[in-house]
Amino acid sequence: MEIAIINQPDRSASVVIIPVTQHHTLSEVLDVCRRDNIIGIPEPEQFKADWNEVWPMYNGSQRMFLLGLGAHPGFSEILKAFRSFGHKFRQRLSSDLAVSFFHANIPDNPAIMVEAVTNGLSLSSYRIGKFKTSNGEEHPLSKPEAACNIHISGNDTEFLKQAAAKGNIIADTQSRIFDLVNAPANKKFPIDLAAWAEESAQWHNYTVDVLGKNQLQALGFHALLAVNQGSAHPPCLIVSQYRPENPVAKIALVGKGVTFDTGGLSIKPSANMYLMKSDMGGAAAVLGAVEAAARLKLPVEIIGVIPATENSVDAHSMRPSDVIGSYSGKTIEVIDTDAEGRLVLADGLFYAVKHYKPDVLIDLATLTGATVRAMGYHAGGLFSNDDSLADGLLQAGERCGERLWRFPLWDAYKDEIKSDVADVRNLGIRPVAGAISAAKFLEVFIDNHPRWAHLDIAGVALQDSEFSSQKSATAYGVRLLLEYFSSLTLS
Repeated sequence: MEIAIINQPDRSASVVIIPVTQHHTLSEVLDVCRRDNIIGIPEPEQFKADWNEVWPMYNGSQRMFLLGLGAHPGFSEILKAFRSFGHKFRQRLSSDLAVSFFHANIPDNPAIMVEAVTNGLSLSSYRIGKFKTSNGEEHPLSKPEAACNIHISGNDTEFLKQAAAKGNIIADTQSRIFDLVNAPANKKFPIDLAAWAEESAQWHNYTVDVLGKNQLQALGFHALLAVNQGSAHPPCLIVSQYRPENPVAKIALVGKGVTFDTGGLSIKPSANMYLMKSDMGGAAAVLGAVEAAARLKLPVEIIGVIPATENSVDAHSMRPSDVIGSYSGKTIEVIDTDAEGRLVLADGLFYAVKHYKPDVLIDLATLTGATVRAMGYHAGGLFSNDDSLADGLLQAGERCGERLWRFPLWDAYKDEIKSDVADVRNLGIRPVAGAISAAKFLEVFIDNHPRWAHLDIAGVALQDSEFSSQKSATAYGVRLLLEYFSSLTLS
């Protein structure tokens, strides 16, 4: 979708959206509509500008919509309102669209508003039925000729164009991440994650190396290989690297890439196992963040490390009570084969630290149901050994709407992963503090890195949305990481 910033209202667009917030004077916006002889203007008691409230109007053949944003909308609320509107009203839209900010409702930070509007409208054309033989009528905003003029008077047009371009780029990457996470297990083996990364790298000027099973065996990726023992599809390690000139920091991202998780011999209940196609949500966030950072040319060096495998069941499967090795050399007692994500991350984390010596180390994983039980579907769990890193991620999450909540990493929890027969065990015996004990397990494999954060995104990688009748991908983590990277460039 082509975006333009204009200083005058667009009289030629077929459809005009007028965003309205409650803390601006609604009556002033309506007065502008009356002066233009617009038909169907609501009375004040009919339209309150509540979040996602829509009121249709007409100006001759031009369809117009008031879109409520609530009292004090942040970036996320604006984005979601436009995404929801663009999706639900797609049959009433056209490929020539305008968004008009009247003088009475020009936002305090127009660049943030423009980016949110652009990102939301671009995402609204996403269609989840990739594998349907017929996926319905094409969304007007996904057509090659689609264009949107955004009317904001008295602002730096070039700066707003950059904000719009950023919103469009991130939306494009997020849509591709939606497809990747939503893909069924038989369309998404470890090698397919590698192919996605390699194709992206060719398009967007960064590098990718893929280590296959034979290389992993030679190098000693024992934990990753143990998880893969029951699978018919070989594992791989995907290493992406974006290296700009004069980077302000070097950041390693490690993403859990379990493309389907049966639980292994500690098999999961069947009711929701189909959702385990999304157990590579952490890997998807890493893939998306590397691609988007390269496309936006951010001055941050990023290394993305993804240990990718299935966790399946056959006669060779890893068993509860097995003692396995790891890339770090430490031994692990396997208490539960469904605690496999932390095993593959253990190898990925140590590899990232040993070979790249990053300034900051961050891992992302759909790791524990304990995080979901603690916070539901509204935030990811944050664990960190560095307060400044934790604060930076928390603030980034608040700004972009991909929220985090910090959990403790006290050494009192070490007893939960103490083993009698190995260096560490992969699960606590007691049914408490599961997310924290998982983080303490990962901490063993960071080689005492001083700036590490673990993000447990089990509750936020899949959510209900307007795109589907069941939970679908959110691309959680892509915007959060980009927001954090951007904060480093400003400090």
